[in-house]
This record gives sequence, structure tokens and C-alpha cells, in this order.
Amino acid sequence: MKKTELKNNLPVIVIKTLCAAIALVYFLFLIAGKQIFGAENAFYRGINIFLDKDGVNVWLRSLGYAIFLPAVSYLVRLILKQVAKRLKKGKALVDLLCSFIKYIAVIALIFAILSAWGVNTAALLAGVGILSLIVGLGAQPLIEDIIAGLFIVFEHVFEVGDIIVVDGFRGTVKEIGIRTTQIEDAGGDVKVVNNSDIRTLVNMTSQLSLAISEVDIEYSESLERVELVVKDNLDSLRKNIPDIAEGPFYMGVSKLGASGVTLRFTAKCPETQKYQVERDMNRQLKLLFDRNGINIPFTQVVVHEARSERPTVTDRSADAEKFIDEQRKLSKGMDDDEQN
Repeated sequence: MKKTELKNNLPVIVIKTLCAAIALVYFLFLIAGKQIFGAENAFYRGINIFLDKDGVNVWLRSLGYAIFLPAVSYLVRLILKQVAKRLKKGKALVDLLCSFIKYIAVIALIFAILSAWGVNTAALLAGVGILSLIVGLGAQPLIEDIIAGLFIVFEHVFEVGDIIVVDGFRGTVKEIGIRTTQIEDAGGDVKVVNNSDIRTLVNMTSQLSLAISEVDIEYSESLERVELVVKDNLDSLRKNIPDIAEGPFYMGVSKLGASGVTLRFTAKCPETQKYQVERDMNRQLKLLFDRNGINIPFTQVVVHEARSERPTVTDRSADAEKFIDEQRKLSKGMDDDEQN
């Protein structure tokens, strides 16, 4: 980590280190507190959330919940993320599960603290059930996002690390949450999309992508000679571009341009390497053409000197008019046929 980044992240690092130290001390007291303080010690009974809450200090018990539940939630999520790093597939499911655990831990913490203070959580849960029904009617977009996120994960529509295109935005999936999906493009910009808004997308990673290279040759060049040179060197092109999975293939003449004949070459490769493969194909084809004396045309300007005198046909102007009239009669109706 650079010094600048370390300086900017110093407050976060300090807070995380302090929280980790508090959690470590708490678990030490939880495990060895009976031997350190004694079984009937008020402090030990208060912070030990697994003991009966009757007669204990509610502040200590609330503190115990406030340390234990977030710490366990963080530890479980940390383990899941470490496991996800070793998986080729299933990272999206792990992210979704981590997000779910975080929300559940917060809800459990709230109810645990309320219970420590003597609130009837059973009645509260019943009230919450009715309230959730009422709120649910007004929170349909939130529910739609959650359900859509579940379908995305379990139907393997895309995974974390896949390259997708959503509404014209092309990027890499960085995170799939309960409500939203984060996509990062090549420039580092992150687009956050509600899961329910992802109705049509293109997964560029699920199959090999097509890299295309088009190169022009001069009209004066023999097309058959160029094609034979390409035929003899396709294998060497493949060896020089290791990212190509299939190909390259010579697709033939794709266009007769203003100054040259355009030849098309294609190859299949992973989406993440598509543009690099196209650049490599352009380079290898240029080197191949240079070695074999095949010129790539460039725009040229031809200057003609104007003649001072031009021949006239005034003596045959009548013949020209007669020719035009004859052609008009012969071609009558052809414009209509072309339009049809």
C-alpha cells in the first residue's frame, strides 16, 4: 500500500484495529471469564450472553450482544469470502449470503438488546409481522429487487467477475447484493443497478467472443497471391497470439473500398482479451504483409493539369440530342422497376 493511500485509510484502519481488539478481549473474557472473575461475578454474568439474564446488569448484557453478534457476523462473512476466492463459480451466491447475514445480524442485535431491557419480543415480533405486511404493500420495489437478486444467483444468469452489458453499459460485475448489482467499466466507473431493473442483458463471458481484424490491400495486388500467403501463415499467427481460443480464420473479401480491397480475419477468444487479440491480429498481419511485399494502401491525391483547349462537338450536337431521345424511349419505365 502506498504512503498516500495508507494516510487516507489510517482512520479506518485504526477503527478496525480497535474493534478487533475489543472483540478479542470480549471472547477471552467469555471463554476464561469464569476462571478469571468467578462464576458469580456480576461483570462476568453480565457480559456472558449465554447465561440467564435475570438479575444481571442490562448495560453489560447489551454491551455483550453489541460485541458478540457483529463479531460473529463479520467472522462468518470473512470465512465465506475466503472460500469464495477459491471458487470459480458461486461467488455471487456467497456475496448474496454475506449480505443476508449482515442484515440478519442487525435485526437479531436489535431484538436481543430489547429483550435484555425487558421488552416482550414475542409480542413485538407479532406486531412486526402485521407491520411488515402493511409496509410490504408499499415496498413492492424493494421486494422485487430481492426476488430478482435471488433468481439472478440461483439461475446463474451471471456471476461476479463476468463481463455484461446492461442498457448499453459494459463492465465487470463487482458485487451482487440483495437489492443491487454493481458493474465497473474499463475506466473504473461503477454503475449500481437495481436487480429488478436488469430485464435484458448480454453476458459476454458465458461464451467465447469474436475478435475481428480488417486489413486493406492494394487493387494492383494479386488477391490469389495474398490468400496463399495467408493460408501458409495462419498457424504461425495462432502461435504468436496465445489468447486466441479458436482460429484465426480468413473470412474473405468484406469490402471493395475507395482505395483498397478489405480482407476480414476473425478469431474466438475470452471476452476479457477481445480487444487485445484484435490489436495483436492487426500487428501480426501488418508484419506478415511487410515480409511478403504486400502493400497496405493509403489515401493518395492525384493532381491533373488543366488543358487550355478542349475539343468541341458542336457539329454533332444534333446527333447527341437524337441519341438522348432514343435512350429515354428505350429506358422508359426502368426507374419504376428499380424502385419496386
